Amino acid sequence: MPRRDRPATPHADAVRMTSVRKVYGKGAGAVTALDDVTITIPRGTFTAVMGPSGSGKSTFLHCAAGLDTPTSGTVLLGGTDLSGMNEVRLTELRRSRVGFVFQAFNLVPSLDVLRNIELPLRLSGTRTDRAWLEEIIDRVGLTGRTSHRPAQLSGGQQQRVALARALVTRPEVIFGDEPTGALDTVTGRDVLTLLREAVDALGQTVVIVTHDPVAAGYADRVLFLADGRIAGTLDAPSADLVAERMAGLGGRV
Repeated sequence: MPRRDRPATPHADAVRMTSVRKVYGKGAGAVTALDDVTITIPRGTFTAVMGPSGSGKSTFLHCAAGLDTPTSGTVLLGGTDLSGMNEVRLTELRRSRVGFVFQAFNLVPSLDVLRNIELPLRLSGTRTDRAWLEEIIDRVGLTGRTSHRPAQLSGGQQQRVALARALVTRPEVIFGDEPTGALDTVTGRDVLTLLREAVDALGQTVVIVTHDPVAAGYADRVLFLADGRIAGTLDAPSADLVAERMAGLGGRV
């Protein structure tokens, strides 16, 4: 029997947000972070989210991933409406159906690489698929490193561990918040290539927030935000086109 919060068959849309509004605070001090955002992210695609500082990028990601609850509007993950879910159900959903890769690698320093990768499975009580685990470790280039602790790895290797951890549950969506922000240019491009390969070879859906036009150039589509609203999209982006569009929105994030 399928899980109650998991659709019986894969939904064509990985994420659907409809009239999403997010307001922090009340009264005169209220801040509207998202204002009537409606967007669909198809399954098996790579989307980059960009915009000036304060445009609502992080709030967009948090609402789409079930890390935060919209003030109004609806968010569907693979056809499952997140509205009204309590924190227990949202936690279960995030563990089983969502992967996360952040700028801070968020690895557990006392655990070796293998146990860091397996952590979401252990937390959810899910048995490890050894063949899939080995494939993921190989794909992200960590073969021979699984007994190392995070402190024994470079920043790029630590982010590879984080990516493997995000992939191991076979999530419906991987969300990344500046996943290359703490990496040098060459290492960052290696991680972006791995994310691109996860989409192309594994059919994964990837959504990242980034300030880097080069990173956005790896995506299928760039979603631009400004003042909490969608300010446009760009399909088949290049770094130059992204930078030009960002300049028109007010520059850097």
